[in-house]
Amino acid sequence: MSLPRIGVVVVTMGTRPRELEALLASVEKQDVAAERVVLVGNATPLTDVATDATKVPLTDNLGCPGGRNVALRLLRDAGDVDVVVELDDDGLLVADDVFRTVRRLFAEDPRLGIVGFRVADEHGHTERRWVPRPGAADPMRGGEVTGFLGGGHGLSMPMLRQIGLWPGEFFFGHEESDLAWRALDAGWRILYEPDLVLQHPRTSPARHAGHYRFTARNRVWLARRRLPAALVPVHLGVWIVLTTLRTRSPGSLRAWWGGFFEGLRTPCGPRRPMRWRTVWRMTRLGRPPIL
Repeated sequence: MSLPRIGVVVVTMGTRPRELEALLASVEKQDVAAERVVLVGNATPLTDVATDATKVPLTDNLGCPGGRNVALRLLRDAGDVDVVVELDDDGLLVADDVFRTVRRLFAEDPRLGIVGFRVADEHGHTERRWVPRPGAADPMRGGEVTGFLGGGHGLSMPMLRQIGLWPGEFFFGHEESDLAWRALDAGWRILYEPDLVLQHPRTSPARHAGHYRFTARNRVWLARRRLPAALVPVHLGVWIVLTTLRTRSPGSLRAWWGGFFEGLRTPCGPRRPMRWRTVWRMTRLGRPPIL
């Protein structure tokens, strides 16, 4: 059995230097070495980061998916990795066999496209929103799923060559869904593996500037790009109801609606809707693409 070569991608804005140092140290201590580690600086020169990783400082902030695409193109063109592990710059690998497990999982299943890590805080607690299945009460139950968390995951390079990279225009929010839906529609599997742990502080996604605007805009873009026409209004209608019920702040709700209408009136990129058999596959896995 051929063992895949591992590459690592980390994108940073240089605002969390201690966390980044700890993350890079946890990558270095893995008992299976990465072929290459690429550190991308979104609008940061990376001059203060001491590391053997390949540094790619960017003048502009391309957002997380745009920054990751820069590293993925570098690794893809070099041709020296088969699986890419992408990690948030404030995450931490608490075990030293993470890459070994990732390598084994991809070696055992040639149609495995994405492996999602379990995200847990410093006390080992995994929030329900961090588990990629609806109503997930047990974060330790792994298996095949329809999505993954962007904070820690492994991506098949052959899959990326087939379906393309991250939707860089999203900048922040729902880029994981766009990538996951394309992977599923191309016949790849997505696995949630709770034994692969990324320690991550418990934070609110609303801490990011523009969260409500980007979340709404990108959800509309996602539906317009990837769903069969009949499901677009259903998906958006469900999320209008859920957002209205969940959002307590009038200011946040105004920002969300602003992003929603921005998503309707602005170009969303090429429309390539998933096949109905992919809709059925997602439904059988517990998450039809209206949720």
